[in-house]
Amino acid sequence: MADPFFQPVSGFDLPRFAGIPTFMRLPLVEADHPRRKDVQIGLIGSPWDGGTTNRPGPRHGPRQLRDLSTMIRAQNGATGVRPFELANCADLGDVGPNPVDLQDSLKRMTAFFAGVKAEGIRPLTAGGDHLCTLPILRALAADAPLGLIHFDSHTDLYHSYFDGCLYTHGTPFRRAIEEGLLDPKRCVQIGIRGTAYDTEDREFAAHAGIRVIAIEEFFARGPEDVMAEAREIAGSAPTYVSYDIDFVDPAFAPGTGTPEVGGPTSFQALQVARLLAGVNIVAADLVEVSPPFDASGGTAWLGASILFEMLCAMVATPA
Repeated sequence: MADPFFQPVSGFDLPRFAGIPTFMRLPLVEADHPRRKDVQIGLIGSPWDGGTTNRPGPRHGPRQLRDLSTMIRAQNGATGVRPFELANCADLGDVGPNPVDLQDSLKRMTAFFAGVKAEGIRPLTAGGDHLCTLPILRALAADAPLGLIHFDSHTDLYHSYFDGCLYTHGTPFRRAIEEGLLDPKRCVQIGIRGTAYDTEDREFAAHAGIRVIAIEEFFARGPEDVMAEAREIAGSAPTYVSYDIDFVDPAFAPGTGTPEVGGPTSFQALQVARLLAGVNIVAADLVEVSPPFDASGGTAWLGASILFEMLCAMVATPA
């Protein structure tokens, strides 16, 4: 039976523009809250973009995603899933980064998510730039490597930027493979496209055994077939899902720092997340929403909707 405490505030009871916004209007359950021990899935903000190499702004993403997520209702309109009745979900607040120290921010995020893991809570994180994923993986994969399903227009597998800088939003999955946090044979990257500096990232992927599905293949095969392969690659073992909003064509999601044209529609963006059902998702994130480039809020609304679809997939395979 669903716990009344963990039910979101209904728009029938309080207008969505009223009250203090939390992710999906869920209760705010920070570290000292008496109901913390009952949380099963925690929605977390990671307001940091110290790894950004182009247009900054994703540090403001979690706040806008919270605000736009007040439009989320209790039931998935396509699948009928009512996630808040299947798992105790709560907003756990934000990781507190250090905006002037990249390495200290990475350490702070790792410590935060290590604590969440120790509490037995599965995190669903809103970034922040894509480097935020690395400290989450450091915390969650400390005992054993995870699989990865990664939606993006970029591989984020480059070795370094700017004459040896190893930590940018273009390098997190290279570091994660090197650190043994991911099993490359259980990693798939979907939607890759755009111009490139060279082929270093693709060569690394091929050597490591990472499956890269370029956007041309995605459109030729269709989302259902591609996601069937992604589920097969992930298998039944624990898997992390990372979703960069720039996977979506900028016509539908302009509010991001490194947009690439020729991508999926907003419907396809939801569809691939919906097709995660059945994957053993231990954690997931949605990153790179940049409010300064999202004048209408439409990118954040799409991001919040993707978070909801991933949440529905997570509750289908409870830990």
